[in-house]
Amino acid sequence: MTDFDLVLRGGHVVTDRSVEIADLGIRHGIITAVTPGLSGSAADEIDATALTVFPGGIDPHVHFDEPGRIEWEGLRAGTRALAAGGYTSYVDMPLNCVPPTIDERSLELKLAAAQRESLLDYAVWGGLVPGNRAELARLAKRGVAGFKAFLCDGGLADFPGVDDFTLYDGMQRIAELDSILLVHAENNAIVAGLAQRAIKAGAVGARDFVASRPPIAEVEAIARALLFAEETGCRLHVVHVSTVRGVQLVADAYARGVDVSCETCPHYLLFTDEDVEAAGVSLKSSPPVRSTREREGLWKLLDDGILGIVASDHSPGAPELRIGDDFFAVWGGVSGCQSTRQLLLAEGYARRGIDLPTIACATSTNVAERFRLPRKGRVAVGYDADLAVVDLGQEWTLAAAELHYRHRVSAYVGQRVRGRVVRTLVRGRTVFADGRFGEPGAGRLLVPPV
Repeated sequence: MTDFDLVLRGGHVVTDRSVEIADLGIRHGIITAVTPGLSGSAADEIDATALTVFPGGIDPHVHFDEPGRIEWEGLRAGTRALAAGGYTSYVDMPLNCVPPTIDERSLELKLAAAQRESLLDYAVWGGLVPGNRAELARLAKRGVAGFKAFLCDGGLADFPGVDDFTLYDGMQRIAELDSILLVHAENNAIVAGLAQRAIKAGAVGARDFVASRPPIAEVEAIARALLFAEETGCRLHVVHVSTVRGVQLVADAYARGVDVSCETCPHYLLFTDEDVEAAGVSLKSSPPVRSTREREGLWKLLDDGILGIVASDHSPGAPELRIGDDFFAVWGGVSGCQSTRQLLLAEGYARRGIDLPTIACATSTNVAERFRLPRKGRVAVGYDADLAVVDLGQEWTLAAAELHYRHRVSAYVGQRVRGRVVRTLVRGRTVFADGRFGEPGAGRLLVPPV
């Protein structure tokens, strides 16, 4: 009998604290040894000399739109794109699919689709919407990683935003379930009122849309959610934070004992409001991208370890919904899950000097720890052998032709990326190498421990 099913030899292994040359021994999909000069027999070996071995990326914020809207993206295309970018797990959002994941029946449909189509390991967010409080316990029992709510209108009739009572009452119940609530934090009255005024005046361009969702709308909503979290004891995570003040509110609340975290996205780190008009609908997001000052402040917070998670918020939509001159009417969302870590390696590591462990934590380790994803997020003994083997010396300009989305459109086309993914492994099994993918349906559901 061999000592290992697989050994990776001589790679530069990135942990949460350092980069060290080591061999990795893998058995039954688990890392069983991390050491230089590993001895013992192996059924298979991979030469990782001169390559960098990251923990597999974990994207906690994707909209793969299945079931019901597979023509927008779908789990097969979405998970292939992630694998090509060195990602091994993800958590799928409860909206944009039909039906949205807000009750036990809709969760069954989502899980069946993932079991059939997902190349990677996965978890699922449930939804908190008006009227579904009774479903929260059922969803938690079936293994959702947590719940998502909009503090503003999310643009879909079947996934409405929450009023303050629904938010407060739902947070009480989620706290009782020892789960977590994710919030899209924008003040509904502010963004709706400004949008209505702009549309009435015929001011419907890209810059008009950005102006209708000012930073104060995000800051106020974050402050309100934090107040409710502190009162109810609910674990809270604020998605796609676009402002320095928003991150600082979260950090200050955490320092005084509130169980809260937040994430930002690559588009807030790479673009500013000056870019939206030229980029067009591919850069339409809510909240919108901000000023140069905000962008630079977010980079500093990431480098300092205060801003701990970077997620893609991959949300493609259908091409026919993304055409038109009315920027308020066209479907928003940024496609980008394939390139998240490679963008950070180009702009953050190569040009700003952010170290590799910080990038690994923001795209893997911190995600797994925050959302209680078992045995994920580290290159360490006892963890799943979820690995991205990367040629860190390669940097290039991202082209549409290399994207694996159903629709090869992204605001990041034309941006510099770094770190060509040579191989992606999930539980020791190769899911991407040499431009080829593993079989769909091989992913496993990740359930937070009770």
